[in-house]
Amino acid sequence: MGTPEKINTYQRTLPFVEIMDSTLRDGEQTNGVSFLPHEKLVMARKLLSDVNVDRIEVASARVSDGEHEAVSKICAYAQKMGLLGRVEVLGFVDGGQSIDWIDSCGGRVVNLLAKGSLKHCTHQLHKMPEEHIDDIRKEVAYAASKGISVNIYLEDWSNGMKDSPEYVYQLMDQLTSANHLSSSITRFMLPDTLGVMNPLQVIEYFRKMIKRYPDVHFDFHAHNDYDLAVSNSLAAVLSGAKGLHVTVNGLGERCGNAPMASVQAILKDQFHAKTNIVESQLNDLSRMVESFSGITVAPNQPIVGENVFTQVAGVHADGDSKDKLYYNELVPERFGRKREYALGKNSGKANIAKNLEELGLELTPEQTRRVTERITELGDKKEIVTQEDLPFIVSDVLKHDGSEDKVKLISYMVSTAYGLRPGANVKVEINGQQYDGSAVGDGQYDAFVKALRYIYKKYLNRTFPVLANYQVTIPPGGRTDALVQTVISWHYNGGILRTRGLDADQTEAAIKATFKMLNIIENEIPN
Repeated sequence: MGTPEKINTYQRTLPFVEIMDSTLRDGEQTNGVSFLPHEKLVMARKLLSDVNVDRIEVASARVSDGEHEAVSKICAYAQKMGLLGRVEVLGFVDGGQSIDWIDSCGGRVVNLLAKGSLKHCTHQLHKMPEEHIDDIRKEVAYAASKGISVNIYLEDWSNGMKDSPEYVYQLMDQLTSANHLSSSITRFMLPDTLGVMNPLQVIEYFRKMIKRYPDVHFDFHAHNDYDLAVSNSLAAVLSGAKGLHVTVNGLGERCGNAPMASVQAILKDQFHAKTNIVESQLNDLSRMVESFSGITVAPNQPIVGENVFTQVAGVHADGDSKDKLYYNELVPERFGRKREYALGKNSGKANIAKNLEELGLELTPEQTRRVTERITELGDKKEIVTQEDLPFIVSDVLKHDGSEDKVKLISYMVSTAYGLRPGANVKVEINGQQYDGSAVGDGQYDAFVKALRYIYKKYLNRTFPVLANYQVTIPPGGRTDALVQTVISWHYNGGILRTRGLDADQTEAAIKATFKMLNIIENEIPN
């Protein structure tokens, strides 16, 4: 890269970049991933019609009957929609067998896998370069006779440029100089098959290729073994590559390929490159592929991760409220998403105010303080509260703040051990007087209630209400298990008294519901 002046030449607006998605072929080489034919069809339709990628690579030829069915369905759909030229299938130099397989599926484009390094040619194929080149020529000619256009992969091109550049040039010279072949070859696709390159090498090797073959359309196919797939892809287009290969969510063999969403965002925001990608569809596409592949997207994966548009620190929410101080060009609405403000111990009033505002809830400063304290309490238990949980917390806090309680829990300990019944030790304050009790029971909450019964009978000579029903749920609409809602019904004065507790812990929620019940009863007793 040399001098700073040369580095500055890369800070320019890039031309149009063609995007080829290989999720249905290379992405399916992710360990444990296998797509059904109908799943491939659904994803292909999404990629072509909604996301509008320029091309899709949908399978490897001759793999299985299931692949034949999938490719046939995709090609039939693409033919109907006038998109067949954008559907590609990986084929091999195998005496025309791959070409026949693709033709039988209705495919019109083969991505022919040739050897891009001398080591692969001589050690894997056990052929001399001239023999391999002759085989490629025959394959290209046969594809042309079938009306199938050809893109050529130079497999292991990165190591070929490192260790045997003269072989790469020999192959390219032969395939680009023959007029009857060059018209049948649309693109040369240069893979970093083992993910060994860094951006400086990509720039160096691409410049050599483009200087020597200025009229050739080159694609770059990155792998992510050193976590450089996105950086290397950018380096390739900065150096003249006209197309990039990506996969949804970065699926692919070993460490995967360059993720489509990240490549798109960097190309557009950092270098103002143009693509045909419809960004607002990227999140839906990611969720679809996540579901079909069974590979969960990391929460912090750029653009499509669950957490990437979520502000956690209260100071960030405060800054956003004042002048969008913590915004950047990655506006979530671009990608079919929205900005969220996490609720936890680091939230602060600003985060909570943002969520309340979006829900249309208005609280006084004192009410907001109490809700904040409750969310912080949950955060200290390593729980994350969602916006869907917030109305239940607000309701619980505002209905019962505990300040006027006549019955208060001072402390308790519940325990369980293998072979022993659960036990509870409880200290409560009733009308200003403290009492202790202990008991064992069939469960931790049962032991807790029995300890309370003991206190009420021994010290107060009063009957403790009988439990009628006990229900534990996640609050309706909640997306996490941060909150547990416990609703307990009690037989009291010939009727049913029902109270609710809300907490991250089931036993704690039940205890809160119990003390609400005791305070209702206590307030009915004349002083």
